[in-house]
Amino acid sequence: QVPLVESGGGLVQAGGSLRLSCAASGRTFSAYAMGWFRQAPGKEREFVAAITWRRGSTYYADSVKGRFTISRDSAKNTVYLQMNSLNAEDTAVYYCAAATTDWATAFSANEYDYWGQGTQVTVSS
Repeated sequence: QVPLVESGGGLVQAGGSLRLSCAASGRTFSAYAMGWFRQAPGKEREFVAAITWRRGSTYYADSVKGRFTISRDSAKNTVYLQMNSLNAEDTAVYYCAAATTDWATAFSANEYDYWGQGTQVTVSS
């Protein structure tokens, strides 16, 4: 198991910003990539962003391109999601996930092996 601990969620007004963090703890961590997904009430879990650990290649859902930025700090085994220009449609529980092997696609939750407990992001309009 690779515990993933998210932090940084909260309540923010529309147009505001938040930064989520996801730290991988425990034994030596070796991931191919890490990503963020989100799930709003009554909706399916959806891909938000991902980053490959070695090369730093990034992937984004169309709905967040230009507003969200994913980054990683290898020394801290931590991935970040900077979220700007938030709107009510961004309200969801955000989950961090880790893929330990090469994937067929960054966008499918099935490609990820470990998941965090989730952190709530609420955007008030």
